[in-house]
Amino acid sequence: MSDLTPTPDRPGLHVSKPSPSVPATASAVCHCGASATATGDDQVRALVEGYTNHHGPAHHRKSR
Repeated sequence: MSDLTPTPDRPGLHVSKPSPSVPATASAVCHCGASATATGDDQVRALVEGYTNHHGPAHHRKSR
């Protein structure tokens, strides 16, 4: 499996929770340059909500 971690060249959101007993982790990078990481189910939920509401799908790369 390839590395799914978002980068400035490949922005996006990646969430991982390999088992119910392991805390979730997430990383996000937006086209605008914002980035964030989170560990723990509640923090990951907040990161996903913030990314969805303010980055990624909420706005697009400006045309040049």
